[in-house]
Amino acid sequence: MTKKDFKIVFFGTPEFAVASLAKLVDEGYNIAAVVTMPDKPAGRGRQILQSDVKKYALEHNLPILQPEKLKSEDFIGQLRNINADLFIVIAFRMLPEAVWQMPKYGTFNLHASLLPKYRGAAPLNWAVINGDKETGVTTFFLKHEIDTGDIIQQKKINIYDNDNVGTVHDKLMALGADMVIETVNAIIAGTVKTIPQNQLCDGIEPTPAPKIFKDTCHIKWDNSANSVHNLVRGLSPYPAAWCYFEKDGKEHQLKIFETSITDMPTNGAIHGTVKTDKNSIYVACADNYLQIKSLQLSGKKRMDSAAFLRGFTLDSAILK
Repeated sequence: MTKKDFKIVFFGTPEFAVASLAKLVDEGYNIAAVVTMPDKPAGRGRQILQSDVKKYALEHNLPILQPEKLKSEDFIGQLRNINADLFIVIAFRMLPEAVWQMPKYGTFNLHASLLPKYRGAAPLNWAVINGDKETGVTTFFLKHEIDTGDIIQQKKINIYDNDNVGTVHDKLMALGADMVIETVNAIIAGTVKTIPQNQLCDGIEPTPAPKIFKDTCHIKWDNSANSVHNLVRGLSPYPAAWCYFEKDGKEHQLKIFETSITDMPTNGAIHGTVKTDKNSIYVACADNYLQIKSLQLSGKKRMDSAAFLRGFTLDSAILK
C-alpha cells in the first residue's frame, strides 16, 4: 500500500503536534481528517481561540472534526465513515476504546518522554524539574491504561544545564516529527516490532508526570538552590515559577524565568531573603544563594534583573 492510499486521521491540539502534522502533509501522506479541541473563548476579551492544529489544518484545507464528546454517536459515526487505516494521537485528550480500536492498523501516540518514564500530562516539565540529563520521544500503540501501550520506537536527546522546558520542547518537537514519519512508514511496510513497557522497566516503577497546577509552580525557598533552579527551568517560559513578597502593606507576585546557581553560602539567612547589588538579585535557599537573572513583577513585563532593579527595590525583602 502506498502512502497516498493509506488513510490517516490525526488527533492533536498544541504547537507540539503541528510539527508532526506538517511533516506528514509535506511528505505527501493522506490525512483524511484532523481531530482537535473545540474552539473556546479566552482572555479578557473572551475572543474565540482556535487550537494550533486547527489553524494549520485550515491553512492546508484539511477536513476538521471538533467533537465536544469523544464518545458521541455522531463523532464515532463520522470516524467510521472515513474508514481510516491508522489514527495518530499527539498531545490530545484520552481516547475512548471505541475510537482507538477502530482503524485496521491501530492507533499510535507520540509521547514526549522515554516511556515508561513520565507517564502523564506534563512529561517535559517533570524531566527538567527533576534534573534529568536526558529525555526523548516515544511512539507506542494505545491500550486502555494511559501511556502504557507497547513501544514502537524511541529516540533520546541530552538535557543540558542551560536548557529549560521551552528549549527541550522545541528539540523534541522536531525529533518527534521525524519519528512519526519513521513509525508510519514501518506500519505501512509491516516491519513494526513492539516492546512491552515492562521489559524496559528493569523492576523500576514507572515515573508519573501529573498535570502542572499553580501550586506546583510556587517556589519553596527552603529547598536547595539546585532544586529551585531546576523548578524554574522546568516551568520556563510557561507557565513560570512564582513567589510573592510583601512591601508597604501590599502583596506582590513575581514570576521567575531564569536563575543561576552560586557558590555563596547563606550562613543561616532566612530562606527567601533577598540581597542585591547594582545589577544582580540573590535569594537565600536551604544551602546557597540563587541568582535571579530574569523575572516579572505582576502587571509588568518580563525583564532582566538589572532593568528590574532600576525601577524596583528588593533588598532585604523576603520572598515566600
